[in-house]
Amino acid sequence: MATVLVVDDDVDVAETIERSLRNKGHIVNVVYNGLEALEAVKQEQPHLIILDVIMPRMDGMEVCRRLRQNPQTAHIPIVFLTAMGRLVNKLEGFEAGADDYITKPFDIQELELRVRAVLRRSLPPAEAEPDVLVVDELSLNRRTYEVRAGSGISLLTPIEFELLHYLMSHAGEVFSSEYLLQEVWEYPPGTGDPALVRMHIKNIRDKIEPEPGRPKFLRTVSRHGYMIAVDSSST
Repeated sequence: MATVLVVDDDVDVAETIERSLRNKGHIVNVVYNGLEALEAVKQEQPHLIILDVIMPRMDGMEVCRRLRQNPQTAHIPIVFLTAMGRLVNKLEGFEAGADDYITKPFDIQELELRVRAVLRRSLPPAEAEPDVLVVDELSLNRRTYEVRAGSGISLLTPIEFELLHYLMSHAGEVFSSEYLLQEVWEYPPGTGDPALVRMHIKNIRDKIEPEPGRPKFLRTVSRHGYMIAVDSSST
């Protein structure tokens, strides 16, 4: 059971989501604009936020940015649910820090599956796994979602953490966008958008690379995908 905050100025949509997620056993709180969303998170941090974009008083993009800029709320998974379905809109959402992006009109069962996948990724780490994953100059803290690259430390969003954790756990291996969509986002084959992977790769590089345009750690292998480079001299 998780606490989910639904933020949507369309009362019918909000009630539909609330009813569906309550039937799945979740605690659901609903607010109808961006400022109410920020206040609700301040009062009680949810396990997940489902966020519309076009809303009165403050739009969802700005809400997402503010939550990501605050270390106290940066870890909360955010799923955009919006009628703004153009690629440029999705890229803006990922750039703002969204973990997933669903367009309206939407299938309620698909939303339930996406919620379940996001919540599963954000569960506390298993005690059997080490708190810190290290690959050469990269170290990833599973408790704090912080990544250390050389002398710098950055805070990752939940999906940035999951993507980097997967790549670091398989350092030296190359994975396509399609494969990462299945393994990290848990999309069925052929249903995810590769732009989702590209944007989060860019965001991670901005946080860990000395020169994001010339990546040292998170490499692109032309026509094949992405990998965490391993220093062969240390093996």
